[in-house]
This record gives sequence, structure tokens and C-alpha cells, in this order.
Amino acid sequence: MQNLMYQFLYFPEDKSGYVPAAFEFLIMLILCIIVFMLFKKISKKQEMKSKEIEARILAEKKNTNNQQNI
Repeated sequence: MQNLMYQFLYFPEDKSGYVPAAFEFLIMLILCIIVFMLFKKISKKQEMKSKEIEARILAEKKNTNNQQNI
């Protein structure tokens, strides 16, 4: 059973086989960071919009309460 698990591991004698994998890893890491920053930026814009809408709703609610009290 132990023998079957180790046959999937492959470490090449020629270490130049790691270069394409490292290059691909670097590209994916950079893309992940860019996408994360993009999500963060979009989320910040949505947060500002929701705060603006919330403030407008609260102001309208306050105005209607003031009008009802008069």
C-alpha cells in the first residue's frame, strides 16, 4: 500500500523541469493578487454607494417623521 502512494511523486534528476512550474506559479500568484485588489476596489465602491443610500433613506425617514409631528 505504501508503495502505491509514492509512485505518484516524481522528482526529476534534471532540475530545469522546475522552471516552467515556477514560472506558471509566479504568473498565477500575480493574477491572484490583481484579482484580489480588483475585488477589494469594487467592494469599496459598493460600500460607499450603500452608505450613501443608507444616509439618504435615513434623511427621508427623518423628514417624514418631522412632517408627521408638525
